[in-house]
This record gives sequence, structure tokens and C-alpha cells, in this order.
Amino acid sequence: MPTNVSPEYKKAEAAFRQTREPTERLEHLREMLKTIPKHKGTEHLQADIKTRIKELTAEVSGPQKGAARTGPTRVIRTEGAAQVALVGPPNAGKSLLHSRLTGSRAESAPYPHTTNEPLPGMLMHNEVQFQLVDLPPISAELMEPWLPNAMQPAHAALLVIDLHVPGCTEDVISIRERLAEKRIILSDDWRGRLPGGLVEGLPGTEPVGSAPPEPEQPGDEADETIFHTVLPTLLVVNKVDLGLDPDEVTALEELVEARYPAIAVSAATGEGLDRLGSMLRRGLDVVRVYTKVPGKPPDMERPFTLFRGDRVIDVARLVHRGRAAGLKFARIWGSGKFDGQQVGRDYLVEDGDILELHM
Repeated sequence: MPTNVSPEYKKAEAAFRQTREPTERLEHLREMLKTIPKHKGTEHLQADIKTRIKELTAEVSGPQKGAARTGPTRVIRTEGAAQVALVGPPNAGKSLLHSRLTGSRAESAPYPHTTNEPLPGMLMHNEVQFQLVDLPPISAELMEPWLPNAMQPAHAALLVIDLHVPGCTEDVISIRERLAEKRIILSDDWRGRLPGGLVEGLPGTEPVGSAPPEPEQPGDEADETIFHTVLPTLLVVNKVDLGLDPDEVTALEELVEARYPAIAVSAATGEGLDRLGSMLRRGLDVVRVYTKVPGKPPDMERPFTLFRGDRVIDVARLVHRGRAAGLKFARIWGSGKFDGQQVGRDYLVEDGDILELHM
């Protein structure tokens, strides 16, 4: 049945999609529930919105006063430019990879299921911090029931595999299917259009296939997939120090029907790990924006990190969330027509811009 949603609903839905911050998502959900047409065609979506409001309210408020915690916190609040979830089958080397990239000292062992809880760590690349969250392994037989919820704040995923393990292809298919059942989609569509099928770190490999199509613009119907978490996914082919045939990666992607951009690494020797940060930054289209106070030089030591397509008002929210509503205009050095150009709150920022915010 057609839903014929209002412009106000579409605006709230678009804002919900663009943020991972729980408080803001809760605000947009409430606006969606307020503005969605109330008829039979939207009953299912209304129920989903109410469920997500209930879940996010509990997450934001934390345990009730006097209530005992039932266990460790399994949803990690995002820090840095983006949160990236590490997923994979048992014995793929995720924990050792996490430890080498972030210094987390994650427990690793030559037997499966050494990771039982989400473990965050920070990967620094050219002034940009990526929060990598190591998660328990997934197989056809086992997936922690809380794991899909833990992946909802993520902006992307690293699918870590070991092609030397028999049944690797079946493991990848099982992981994709089990997560899809919980509305977590491991996608090969990236903002920065990383070429699918390209295995960085292996000589002689070339990009396979074409760039993914641009996403369709929303029409007048409510999107029933609004609560699907779609994570652009980078295939991390681990243990390249043991030898690797690029044709195996191509065969795997043909069988799972996805053209993930891929990188060949060795968590044991460190080979290829220096390329991971640049692939994440390029694929997620992260931009750095610096700020200055009127009459003073800019602070070039601590940039704010956003995604391409974000605006001046998004920078203002990062600088001072409580005062962002009072932003009048900004002056910009970098992507403007001239240095110090006055721009409005909806001006799109570019990498390396310097902003002077006027509240």
C-alpha cells in the first residue's frame, strides 16, 4: 500500500540516516513517528520506529537507578572519524590484526573464540583516527545474540578472512546471511568508490567490474529498509605471509556475489598494514577541517573529521553542540572563492578547509 510520506518525514528520515550519535538518532526517530502518515500502509513501519525509540531510549539513559547491570556494555560509543567493526570467521586472525593496528593487546590464540566481548582501539592515519572494534567470530553454528546491536553504531566493516582455512567461502556466505537476517548488510558500495575486486598489496591485480551505481534518491514512499544497517565492507585477506593466489580472492567474490575492495595483509609480520588507514579514509571519504578564532591563527594540530558532503553546521556541532543552533555564518579559507569568504551554515566543507565560526 502506498505510504505517501510528507516532506517533514523525509527530512527526519534523511537526518536519521546521516547520524550515528544515539541522542540525535533518538530525536530524529521521534520526529519520524510524529510526521509519518497514520494509516494501514505504515503500521509495520510505525511499529519498527516505536521499537527503535524504546531501544535507543534505554541505551541513552543507561541502567535504571538502583538496577544492577546485567553484564558489560556491548555497544561502543563512536570516537574518532568513524567506527569500523572487525568481523570474520573463527581463526582468521582478527584479534592479532586489531592488536597490531591499535596497540590494544587483544588476546589472540591458535584456537577459536578467544574474543568474547567488543574491544575498541584507535588506528591513527594522517591526523585521522579510526575506531576499530574487534568482535567475536561468526560462523554458521554460532553468533553472539548481542553482536548485531553492537554493529549498529559502525560506519564500515573489515571482513577478515584466511583463505588457507578450508571452507573459507562457506564461512563468508554464512556471515553475510546471518547478519542480513538481523538487518546488518555487508555492502561493497563505498562513498569514495574504492574499486571492487582490487587486491592492494598483490602485484599484477587489477580492478574488477565497474564502480557501484549511485544510490537512488528517496521518493514519496517511506523506506522500509530504514532500520537496515548498511556497512561498506573492506575484505582483509590475512596471513599473506603464508602465500596467496589472487585468483582465490576473485573466485571467492564471484561465489559470494560481492565485489569487495580487498587488501592483502599479514597480522603476524605487519605486511600491508600501513595501507589500511589510507584505504579506509579514501573509501569513507573522510575530510579534515581546522578552526580558528577571529584575529588568531588556526589550530592546525587538531582537525575535526567529517565525511564529504557534511556542512559548516556539522562542524559547528562538533565544536560546540549546545551552541550550534546559534551559528550565524562562517568565514572559510581553502575551498572558498577567496580567503576569508563568508559562507552560510549549509556550505559543503572540503578536506583542509579552515573555518572561523561566528555565533
